[in-house]
Amino acid sequence: MFMQQSTAKSIKARITDFLEYCEVEKGLSNKTQENYRMFLNKFLEFLHSKAKDDLRPAELTADDIWAYKIFLSRARSSSTGDLLKKTTQNYYLIALRALLNYFTDRDIKCLPAKKINLPKDAKADNKIKFLTLEQVERLLEMPDIKTAAGLRDRALMEVLFSTGLRVSELTSLNIEQLNLKNKDMELSIIGKGKKIRTVYISERAMEWLKKYLEARHDNYAPLFINMSPNVNDKELDQENARLTARSVERIIKKYVKLSGLPLFTSPHTIRHSYATDLLSQGADLRAIQEMLGHSSITTTQVYTHVTNKRLKDIHRSFHSLGK
Repeated sequence: MFMQQSTAKSIKARITDFLEYCEVEKGLSNKTQENYRMFLNKFLEFLHSKAKDDLRPAELTADDIWAYKIFLSRARSSSTGDLLKKTTQNYYLIALRALLNYFTDRDIKCLPAKKINLPKDAKADNKIKFLTLEQVERLLEMPDIKTAAGLRDRALMEVLFSTGLRVSELTSLNIEQLNLKNKDMELSIIGKGKKIRTVYISERAMEWLKKYLEARHDNYAPLFINMSPNVNDKELDQENARLTARSVERIIKKYVKLSGLPLFTSPHTIRHSYATDLLSQGADLRAIQEMLGHSSITTTQVYTHVTNKRLKDIHRSFHSLGK
């Protein structure tokens, strides 16, 4: 009787089960779960447009996937009104593949996840983008360090480049985790998948952190807090004072525009720049994997393509028979 009821559940009715699986079994962050929910809501929107709200996993076909790809290619961004970029379409398809993998893991009959192929040009658009050291330096020098908010922003970006932290990891930091007596220090953090790893804050980044904290006059526990002049400190509790990932993205974008750097630059671009710099300086790929918190070396290997391209260009430019 249980199996019949389970089999009868529609894809729509299983989304919550899938998100709980992501939390409990996969240890994914709340942000990742939110993204999966948002991306899968687009698939539910597609099913509704085809009058298939009650479609069950076993009833999903390759034709449905093809129709969904067409649906995505014609969909428009709610914020800009433009057609969805190939990379954005990619995210929706990856979320659907994750859902199908969940069905397989739970022995629920469904279409194999490998039947969802990602567009080739979407993969091409997903190349690693990073900044040179000169560009990173230009970005770091943008904040007005005569203000407390400017000191915060400088310290924030220095820590990002010093550690290669994900933005969610950065915003979760608390002051008590730091030993401000150290010139540089090691810091244990809980990263993606609730895995603990060690990151290293440079002497330079520690100096900026000290300057920033000296400019603060509050009792908030979070390391990076909202310092907007429009915010009344008395109205904020400890967690509401903490900068959000979205706030950090806005801060980075602000200085990107001021510096004239490529508009693709984001907090994650700084993480890519950190990894690329390490690899360019001869760091071991396994060490970089540990510092980034990648569960698989395959994920880290994407940076070798970047450095290999640079080496190839150097070879072509300077080797006597390279031209």
